[in-house]
Amino acid sequence: MSDGQYDVVIVGGGMVGAALACALGDSALKVAVVEGREPDLGWPREDYDIRVSAITRASQHLFENLGVWEGMCQRRVSAYTDMHVWDATGRGEIHFDSADIGEPDLGHIIENSVIQSVLLTRLAELENIDLLCPLSIESMEFDGRAYTLVAGDGRQLQARLLVGADGARSRVREQAGIAAKGWSYEQSAVVCTVTTAQSHRNTAWQRFMPSGPLAFLPLTENRSSIVWSTTPQQAEALLALDETAFCRALGEAFEFRLGEVTSTGPRGAFPLGLSHAEHYVQNGLALVGDAAHTIHPLAGQGVNLGLADAAALAEVLLEAHAARKDIGSLAVLRRYERWRRSENLAMMATMDGFKRLFSNNSAPLRWLRNLGLGLTNSLGPVKNSLMRQAMGLGMTQSRMTRRRRHG
Repeated sequence: MSDGQYDVVIVGGGMVGAALACALGDSALKVAVVEGREPDLGWPREDYDIRVSAITRASQHLFENLGVWEGMCQRRVSAYTDMHVWDATGRGEIHFDSADIGEPDLGHIIENSVIQSVLLTRLAELENIDLLCPLSIESMEFDGRAYTLVAGDGRQLQARLLVGADGARSRVREQAGIAAKGWSYEQSAVVCTVTTAQSHRNTAWQRFMPSGPLAFLPLTENRSSIVWSTTPQQAEALLALDETAFCRALGEAFEFRLGEVTSTGPRGAFPLGLSHAEHYVQNGLALVGDAAHTIHPLAGQGVNLGLADAAALAEVLLEAHAARKDIGSLAVLRRYERWRRSENLAMMATMDGFKRLFSNNSAPLRWLRNLGLGLTNSLGPVKNSLMRQAMGLGMTQSRMTRRRRHG
């Protein structure tokens, strides 16, 4: 497939772009994945990636159906069976236990680099897919039938369908003239891997503070990945602390629920905001993942929404191709947009509401959210429904996220 002619060109070989390509694998479609950065596929690694994702059951089913779940498990995945959430300004708390809904766990915490590297390794085994890496796209032009892409090294690619999977600052979206609306939360998330004196007990912990939530996500042994959402000023100050001072500040913010924080790995921070593309599709083009939408990480749903996009788009494209329809036509692509846009909007609105309710120090709201946490904790059916929604089992399932197809 070196002639540069493709049915689908996916710009972005991150978790969502690579998953979409794998979902189109072993089909009659000729696919290229264009990725700007050379990925590190080396394993084993002693260090943990500072960026992790909370993978839902629906996303796990997708990975199983793509034949990559076992490879991730052979590297490093951490199941969590429980989740405990509490409010720093009152007594409200809620505990979720997977056993209450007859599930072995609520999800898995997996390093982003593990997910990406296993997906890219799988891509290399698929004959109908080319991984073009490292390569950048400098320009794109649509003639009404196909996109012509000019790469940084001068080569030209042609695509009946161009997919932007190139993140929140998507150049594909920008060059296509698709606007994205949203806002900054005036928060930054400090992330790193820490070791605690006590076991995390396979529990995901989250404390809501007026400045933002602090999450401890369980990894192996006594290690956890933390996501501390706070003001940009405090995030900068936290990054500047030495390890001893940072461990102390983190332990205090977490009320030492897992004892002392004994060590920490490298720290990083990234700004938080919400954005939503005005359109996911236009003639010959589709957006998936962060290129189409970004949300607050407080419930870890961002990458799962992107993976649901990938599964839905793949299903729409494969069905259209089998029916001999033009995969780049608006009639085909709008089915994908209608499917995903409403569900993404609903999740975005829910997460934005949670963020505003909990990152607020007004007395009436403090009373309301503590009452709500306590009440929900005592209502089994409501709590069980919330768990199933959070596991991705409440949305309109694509075939690939529903159940395992083999094995």
